[in-house]
Amino acid sequence: MIRLFVALNIPESVKVKLTDLRDSVAGSNYRWEPKEKMHLTLKFIGDVPEENLNQIITGLEFIKNYSTFNCAIINFGFFYRDKKPSILWAGFEIDKTIFDLVDKMELVLEKLSIKKEKRKFSPHLTMLRIKNDIGINFVNKFKNFTFEPIVFTASTISLYKSELNPNGSKYFEIKNYKLKELEK
Repeated sequence: MIRLFVALNIPESVKVKLTDLRDSVAGSNYRWEPKEKMHLTLKFIGDVPEENLNQIITGLEFIKNYSTFNCAIINFGFFYRDKKPSILWAGFEIDKTIFDLVDKMELVLEKLSIKKEKRKFSPHLTMLRIKNDIGINFVNKFKNFTFEPIVFTASTISLYKSELNPNGSKYFEIKNYKLKELEK
């Protein structure tokens, strides 16, 4: 079995800005998601038999028909589990065509016996997975923090393999799909 997901790749310069912002709010003393793992997950595929990989790669070729996406990282927020913050995220404004791409991906992958996502697509970057009580001060710092949007163009989407190990997960790019340049 191989564990897969599809993600919109974030330019390195944006990751640096976001890391600097995050550190300015709370410092670097947390187990932040590393810069190299920052991405916008479009579809978590999960575990599939390795012999299905080529079908998935081929099925996702339609991605190349999409143009680059104008994006802006605009805020921080939290996902909650049992009324406690479990994920700190950075939120997006993004071209609406990304929702069309995600819907089409769901249909293509469903034909390959991959379960359709039940939750509505919510564009975000995971910044921190919160295991213990992080404190209301930490939560309020991020909830109340405002910044100039980090504007960028995303030009590639990749299929990744995720390997889980005791120190966390490692991501390996399997296939990169370059998006078409927007007409000027």
